[in-house]
Amino acid sequence: MFLRSQNVLMNQLDLSDVAFIDDVLYNEMKRTQVQPGDVLINITGASIGRVAPFDLDGRRANVNQHVCIIRPKKDALDFRYLACYLSSHRFQDTIDRLQRGGTRQALTFDMIADFDIPLPPLPEQRRITTILDKADAIRRKREEGIRLTEELLRSIFMEMFGDPVRNENHWPIVRVQDAGEVQLGRQRAPQFQTGKHTRPYVRVANVFEDRIDFSDLLSMDFDPSDFATYRLRHGDLLLNEGQSTELVGRPAMWREEITDCCFQNTLVRFRSDLEKTVPEFALEVFLFYLRSGQFARISSKTSNVAHLGAGRFAEMPFPLPPLGLQQAYAEQREKIWLLLEQRRRLHQDSNVLFGSLVQRAFRGEL
Repeated sequence: MFLRSQNVLMNQLDLSDVAFIDDVLYNEMKRTQVQPGDVLINITGASIGRVAPFDLDGRRANVNQHVCIIRPKKDALDFRYLACYLSSHRFQDTIDRLQRGGTRQALTFDMIADFDIPLPPLPEQRRITTILDKADAIRRKREEGIRLTEELLRSIFMEMFGDPVRNENHWPIVRVQDAGEVQLGRQRAPQFQTGKHTRPYVRVANVFEDRIDFSDLLSMDFDPSDFATYRLRHGDLLLNEGQSTELVGRPAMWREEITDCCFQNTLVRFRSDLEKTVPEFALEVFLFYLRSGQFARISSKTSNVAHLGAGRFAEMPFPLPPLGLQQAYAEQREKIWLLLEQRRRLHQDSNVLFGSLVQRAFRGEL
């Protein structure tokens, strides 16, 4: 088994996509062999600083040049305690300070070896680790609950409508622009930074998969004419216009959480023609297009950013099942989505609690 940086998540290993190597290559790479009780840390790339303990008894593994093996002395340092510390904000903030500007430099073994670590006696280390493991288990269970709820939404949609690309049910197919209105947001420009009609607006940084983050809204001036054009209404769908290739077109629904809010040109708005389609159905179609790579396929690439393009999006095929069937799905979806949002809030609370416990643990207050 060959572990790469993408297998090292924060305080855990993801073994869903590991590379296996044959015995000959394995023998040539003894210096990179991992043992149970080791701690792995990513030292290059976008995932720099991610840490995971290796505790797979009976499994042999190697790492590539992007992962550093830390082997603690068993009579002085518990490897799970070490992994918890290296995953903490305290250590991760130290790593961030080592980076120069926007470019993340590689960590070296010497740099890691120079970091200080609180070192209580082994029994105390294990006590701390046990408490943090229990709190982390709650986080993971709530995370799993979110995943299962999201799967339920997808499975109900597929059961009722089938694959919208293959269209096995032979629903009528129209263009996206025939099912609703497609509108690119207003450009952010210096002349709009101040004025008499300041309004909050949503940008690509706020729109995630099937949810909108309101913690970091910006504002600019929208005169009455622009406000009428770019004002968001309940049921509007917002899609990332410019993003990384795998995230371009990421959609979420506006539910009037904030009044008198507009949107920037980093987003494309789809407003359903309610005589043809309901927003909840259109949202799930666009989520399917995102996950199956349909948006990535039509996007244009400039440097490291992919652009959906309002025109290309407007020309995409769109299925039109009977409106009554769409409405029946929308009612089910909204009930489940409210449950999903509740689980997301609980998971966020768990993250806050876990972060607080970690900080207290390494201040000697746990």
